Amino acid sequence: MTMIADELRKKYLDFFASKGHAIISSASLIPNETDASTLFTTAGMHPLVPYLLGEKHPGGTRVADVQKCVRTGDIDDVGDNRHLTFFEMMGNWSFGDYFKREAIEWSFEFLTDPKWLGLDKSRLYVTVFKGEDNIPRDEESIAVWTEVFEKAGISNGVAGDDERIGDGIRIIPLGTDDNFWIAGATGPCGGDTEMFYDMRPEEGPLSGKFGDLVDSFRIMEVWNDVFMEFNRTSEGAYEKLDKPNVDTGMGVERTLAVLEGKYTVFETELFQSLFVKITEISGCGYQDSVETEKSFRIIADHVRASVFMIADGVTPLNTGAGYVLRRLIRRAVRYGKLLGIKNDFTVSIAEIVIENFGNFYPELAAQKAVIISELKNEEEKFRKTLEQGLKEFNKTTHSFQINGMEHILIKDGVQPIFESELSGKVVFDLYATYGFPVELTREIARERGIMINEKEFDVEYKKHQDLSRTASAGMFKGGLQDQDENTAKLHTATHLLQAALRTVLGPHVSQKGSNITPERLRFDFTHTEKMTPEQIAKVQDLVNEAIRADVPVICEELPVDLAKASGALGVFDAKYGDTVKVYTAGEFSKEICGGPHASRTGELGHFRIQKEEASSAGVRRIKAVLE
Repeated sequence: MTMIADELRKKYLDFFASKGHAIISSASLIPNETDASTLFTTAGMHPLVPYLLGEKHPGGTRVADVQKCVRTGDIDDVGDNRHLTFFEMMGNWSFGDYFKREAIEWSFEFLTDPKWLGLDKSRLYVTVFKGEDNIPRDEESIAVWTEVFEKAGISNGVAGDDERIGDGIRIIPLGTDDNFWIAGATGPCGGDTEMFYDMRPEEGPLSGKFGDLVDSFRIMEVWNDVFMEFNRTSEGAYEKLDKPNVDTGMGVERTLAVLEGKYTVFETELFQSLFVKITEISGCGYQDSVETEKSFRIIADHVRASVFMIADGVTPLNTGAGYVLRRLIRRAVRYGKLLGIKNDFTVSIAEIVIENFGNFYPELAAQKAVIISELKNEEEKFRKTLEQGLKEFNKTTHSFQINGMEHILIKDGVQPIFESELSGKVVFDLYATYGFPVELTREIARERGIMINEKEFDVEYKKHQDLSRTASAGMFKGGLQDQDENTAKLHTATHLLQAALRTVLGPHVSQKGSNITPERLRFDFTHTEKMTPEQIAKVQDLVNEAIRADVPVICEELPVDLAKASGALGVFDAKYGDTVKVYTAGEFSKEICGGPHASRTGELGHFRIQKEEASSAGVRRIKAVLE
């Protein structure tokens, strides 16, 4: 049976509604503010933890949903046949109601009954928890599965410690790493049973070690039933829950791959329209080569994840969830460049994502303008950084020696003659001077066979943190009325303000004058129209986001030409000498400046715009304070 995602979601929810489950909507990708254990909702259970621990759910003791999820640990694995950053998890939940028998029987029914998915029963294999950490083997699940398979007329032997499938083996006990589930470091948890489907029966009877069959993609996981029997405390102890719960998860993408007989999730209808667009804008085909295949997958995955993140309120920043979003957008742009895409493209792909998912997730359409704006701004910003950074990377690695051994540049990159290592100082200079992300330098270096001296990089980074703290002590001369702590903070806020104005109003914004006292800042800038209340609010929000990100304010002394080449803003060149100070606040702001600053943006407090008004023809003025 084949079906599209909308049909699959509907069938799943209809099935569990028929089993007495209340259907609930997906929670946000951003966890509740009381959950500081993770940046994103990584599993269907996250929004439901209070109910798994005993709180009463408004929907009762049985609910079902399709939950949006993001897992950041898989970013580097995206490109194989199954790893995704964003994915959808269909789940059914029992809060102290039914337990193992019902969950297993319903899983088998939905998977194999022709009324629902109609999968071939003989191609189904399952794993169970074998017992570890003083928790016994899950004999109950083994017994239920044995009974289910026997009723279906299917052989059902249990594998031994060798974990091998063959000769009628269909149930495989595995350890904590495979079959014990907990979403974070603490919370409700328990052993699970996972269902796998034979993707290539034409190759003959399934035989071999379970892990090898998974790694070769011969079998693919389609469902996971977690039996929440314990609560893991912060001390690492497992406390028995008064009422055990059931948490099940069935990935939309992987299930579609199974239903459509595809070897990879990227061959399903969820990605095909995205690949068509990538082909259109790049001129490359998905299967032209291993490299283009990987690039297509990364671009589609990362843009899709970015769309959902932005719709739930994430913006590109240099820390936290915003950092993950920024990394995804920038990796997508970088892999687009590898495909030969020269112009901005993420928006065109995002529009297809919004169209494809908008019926089920109405928040995408509601936030379309914000999604498009954030992607456009981030891509434009990074494309400039990428061009300059790659140029400097190639220049730096064109020819260098390590222990007297020469390394050379060849057509497709740097090919080392011997074991090679890139100086941590070079890596930091690329980051501090050109804004080139450290993880991107690592990725490109790894592709070219170059190792980075991480210890040296850490030393360089700490040096600049110390310099930043020195700068904040007011040891630099500048034309300010007062050099006290408040003035330093307001001066840093002025830099963030200019960056926010350029983001909201456009790159035409430039400083025309500034006056700072210990109480307030006044900033004059080029702009011909009165700002709308929405624009003022957005600028204020962006500055406060930069403050909450709490990034270090780094000061460097650079030649004027190098400072300009690095992208630093500067408008009063005449009053500076041959060497200038450049202050960098993460990815938010980089400016030539001579005044004192805070050591970190987090020191600023809360930024509030008091007034926006005309200053002169074509120049507007903002007055603002820190509270």
